[in-house]
Amino acid sequence: MPKKKTQLNSLTELISPADLDLLSASGSQLVEQIGLDVVRGVVLDILTGKNLRDSTESLTRRRIATLNLATMELFIKGSANSKDFVNQLPKIATDILSKGNLSKAERWLAQWILGLTDKAFQNVLRDDPEAIAEYRDRYIQICDEVIAARKTEKGALQGEITINGNQKAQINWLWMTYLLNTIGAQTLAIRGSEKSAYGKLFEKLVLGSLLHILGFKQIILPPQEYEKVFWLASRNEKRESDATLLYELGQGVRFDIGFIGRGNPEISLDKVTRFEREISLGRSKFFMATIILVDRIGANSRIERMAEEVQGTIIQMSAGYWPKQVAQVLNNTLGFKHDLLRMSDSETEKYLRKAMRKVPLEQFIGLSENFGNQYVKEEQAQYDLFNEEPGDEE
Repeated sequence: MPKKKTQLNSLTELISPADLDLLSASGSQLVEQIGLDVVRGVVLDILTGKNLRDSTESLTRRRIATLNLATMELFIKGSANSKDFVNQLPKIATDILSKGNLSKAERWLAQWILGLTDKAFQNVLRDDPEAIAEYRDRYIQICDEVIAARKTEKGALQGEITINGNQKAQINWLWMTYLLNTIGAQTLAIRGSEKSAYGKLFEKLVLGSLLHILGFKQIILPPQEYEKVFWLASRNEKRESDATLLYELGQGVRFDIGFIGRGNPEISLDKVTRFEREISLGRSKFFMATIILVDRIGANSRIERMAEEVQGTIIQMSAGYWPKQVAQVLNNTLGFKHDLLRMSDSETEKYLRKAMRKVPLEQFIGLSENFGNQYVKEEQAQYDLFNEEPGDEE
């Protein structure tokens, strides 16, 4: 007797648990998946002037490739379960999106099948559930028109794809069109999501590594120590700083980091004046200098001059061995002493490479028992916020 076809209740049923985890993994979970050694290498790349996006592209491409294949497997499994699966896919996706309380994975899969990302869903449909059916009908019509033209020009497309010899799908122009549209939307969404996730993740890793290498101790709030200590991602009444350093009583530095290229000068400009120059901790007041780390600045930018006017400093991470520049600024501002100040470029590279081996990366991203609870809650909240509206790749 032929095998009885099972009723499909959700698209996530057609995705393996491992692939679902990869689809919705947060920043710290991504670190666990790719391994601390790989992440350590990326941080070292950034400390020696390489671009974050270049360094993480292989990680992004690996995740995209894995999820692209998982999506093809979804199509094959669904087709093996029902001959009418592909024809019904737009309706299945529309029905899912019309429901409330969807998991992120279920929502994303349904949107991708209609060629949408979260951003496109907002912009095209204006978040109107009643507009989904109308959009679906237009989507089907456009695909049918394109397929009809292709058939007239090229003829029929037919074949069979099999997984493990027991799950088979008959392919045609419609099957391939819906699959490729889904994969295209998926790739845009994952790239936008990873841009946010990796950005926030490596902001902490780079700043934590930098300050650890310079000899400062990480603490959690509220501070019990006030000399040569730092904490990450503090929030005060006014603005958020990515790291706060206390050098000695009365003196400290706020750090702001952004992997911002010269094409976004207005963002860098905002960072110049975002912090108060004085904070109170316990019974003491600290006068705070500001160091802003950006990827690079355009040749004719006014930002560096404006930063000097408010006693702030902008340092470009595209410069080789920029950590030495940070040490120099701390020396000029606070009288800070460090071996990096007297090293040549070649000596600096060797020093950073050796020092990175001892950096407790897990401590900065919540994989350490001592600092885990504080970071994990914040990191998960930030990641959930990003992935409510993943940006499309520009």
